Amino acid sequence: MISIHLHIITKIRPSKFTLSTMAVKLCLIMFSVVITMLHLLVENHAAIITQAPTPQPHQISPFPMHGVTQGSLQPQECSPRCTQRCSKTAFKKPCMFFCQKCCAKCLCVPPGTYGNKEFCPCYNNWKTKRGGPKCP
Repeated sequence: MISIHLHIITKIRPSKFTLSTMAVKLCLIMFSVVITMLHLLVENHAAIITQAPTPQPHQISPFPMHGVTQGSLQPQECSPRCTQRCSKTAFKKPCMFFCQKCCAKCLCVPPGTYGNKEFCPCYNNWKTKRGGPKCP
């Protein structure tokens, strides 16, 4: 009875030799895939490096340059500039309040709806008591 039972188990379960052969084949396949991917990566990287960048024509800024340098706006021009600056925020009232306050002091509003504060140092450098940015 025991010998029959052992015979059935060996028939169902693959031998150790078969299992190790499968593991070796799997390792070889994975190794081949990794080598191929590395080869493609190196080839692609070399192609990127060897291509010379094409010179780009001077692009005209999508932002109007009048009013983005310190002192270049008239006080009556602050409201339309701040309306554009605060157009995409969810907090329109506080954005407009502080933008107009900053514009009245600095007479400039950075272009776009976010960032670009390097165009207007006064607007960029005015800080709150806690050290955060005062101007949106």
